Amino acid sequence: MNAIFAVVFLLSCALFLLGDPDGFLSAMLSGGQKAATLSLSLLAVYCVWLGFFKVLEKSGLAEKITRHTMPATKRLFRSNDKEALFFAGGNLTANFLGLPGAPTPLGIKATKRFLDADNRYAANMLFVLNATSLQILPTTVIALRLAAGSAFPADIFLPTLLATLLSSLLGAGLVALFSRRKKR
Repeated sequence: MNAIFAVVFLLSCALFLLGDPDGFLSAMLSGGQKAATLSLSLLAVYCVWLGFFKVLEKSGLAEKITRHTMPATKRLFRSNDKEALFFAGGNLTANFLGLPGAPTPLGIKATKRFLDADNRYAANMLFVLNATSLQILPTTVIALRLAAGSAFPADIFLPTLLATLLSSLLGAGLVALFSRRKKR
């Protein structure tokens, strides 16, 4: 994938140099400045939410929340592995808050535990729920819109909620349907 991006970038630079050699350097510098600004904006959002998760963990609230959601996650993933369910719950919570990169380590740990227990259903369900990514609070998209200068960056809230809710329900339903079909 990196090779493809490198070829596309180099080809774009060559075409830009042929079409507008005077504007090339200013466009590269402007693009670099925008990329740095966007990266810092996203870094700030991630720091806030990852810090929030760390406070939840240190205070014991994360474990209490997990304990209260355990019956639902047991049913959803069809598993009794408390550690795997804890990782999966943390993964889903980070997705709910719109942090697409933050839940990855938790998702990997949960998937590994599910697969070690030979629970392909749970691993498949977690994969689908990550792909559909139900977002109650799309913080990353709001931060991107804010960094781009949107007058109303939170206008994306309701459409994002509805679209991700529908895709998550459909995806979870399909995993359940196809796992039942396989058993027959």
